[in-house]
Amino acid sequence: QVQVVESGGGLVQPGGSLTLSCAASGIDFRRAGLDWYRQAPGKQRESVASITRDGSTYYTDSVKGRFTISRDNAKNTVVLQMNSLKPEDTAVYYCSYGLNRGRGTQVTVSS
Repeated sequence: QVQVVESGGGLVQPGGSLTLSCAASGIDFRRAGLDWYRQAPGKQRESVASITRDGSTYYTDSVKGRFTISRDNAKNTVVLQMNSLKPEDTAVYYCSYGLNRGRGTQVTVSS
């Protein structure tokens, strides 16, 4: 059974940083590409970052230079490091593997 669990969200001031983690089980993690996306109230879901099984990465334009996605195959974990956070980054962040996703973790950027 595939399980994806996100953690690490919270409240941070503008300009601050947060680290989100995604633990995936029930998959051949080394062969898996995983994605982070987010959804803010009243807005469409937005893909934030992706990482392929060989470590290639993709970022949406609004987070380039601020967010970094990485993977640790030994721990079956994908990490999203978020720096220079802005109020418009406020959303529920989800990790997904194909059609499987977790419950999400809330990120709130506010002073």
